[in-house]
Amino acid sequence: MTGQETTAPAVRVRDLRRVFGTRAVLDGLRLDIARGEFVALLGASGSGKTTLLRILGALDSTDGGEVLVPRARTVVFQEPRLVPSKKVLANVTVALPRNRSEDGLRALAEVGLERHAQAWPVTLSGGEAQRVALARALVREPELLLLDEPFAALDALTRLKMQDLVGELCRKHRPAVLLVTHDVDEAVRLADRVAVLRDGQLVTDEEVTVDRPREPGDPAFAALRRRLLHDLGVETTARPAPTPERTGIGVI
Repeated sequence: MTGQETTAPAVRVRDLRRVFGTRAVLDGLRLDIARGEFVALLGASGSGKTTLLRILGALDSTDGGEVLVPRARTVVFQEPRLVPSKKVLANVTVALPRNRSEDGLRALAEVGLERHAQAWPVTLSGGEAQRVALARALVREPELLLLDEPFAALDALTRLKMQDLVGELCRKHRPAVLLVTHDVDEAVRLADRVAVLRDGQLVTDEEVTVDRPREPGDPAFAALRRRLLHDLGVETTARPAPTPERTGIGVI
């Protein structure tokens, strides 16, 4: 895995294969992600989404194929994974030189937590802790940001707020992004492209052309949502636009 020239995609995957026992979880997968592009990856549980993300993050090995990614890459997991014995700012700048404290404070300001710099992780809400994890990722100025279901443990309202925050920060910082999610609405709301992983390969890889701000009541949003659910093996019928109390629909 090596860095690429600026004209090359941030991520280039060709004929990727990953086998567990006798099962090929990834089998000939091909994927490009352009610099600054936001790609959401959908798939049933066990389809290999997180395996692909871990390979791109150098957290897992391959059994064949070519994987080229930037050296500067960071991962935000479903759990914030903060160090309990370090305060918030120290968590953001962990493993960075001491002279990066100002950068850490700027990153906290971007996620609205500059006043929590000297707080302990135990005092944070789930959404606040995940914002610290996002600040920790962005302070490293990644060329590739990997998001592994980072909102799954949050309540519906906090999840929507975090989606807005991530979308805003990614448009500002312009890393290439791969978001792994089970939430079809989340994928359509955030991504430039949405891909569906099934049987070890991408069966769908579609540009999202829905106008922003993207709302489930938009006919184009609803049509893309139905196509993606169909590709995931979920048959749907037309339904009214969701109310705030029903924001969980689209999660598989």
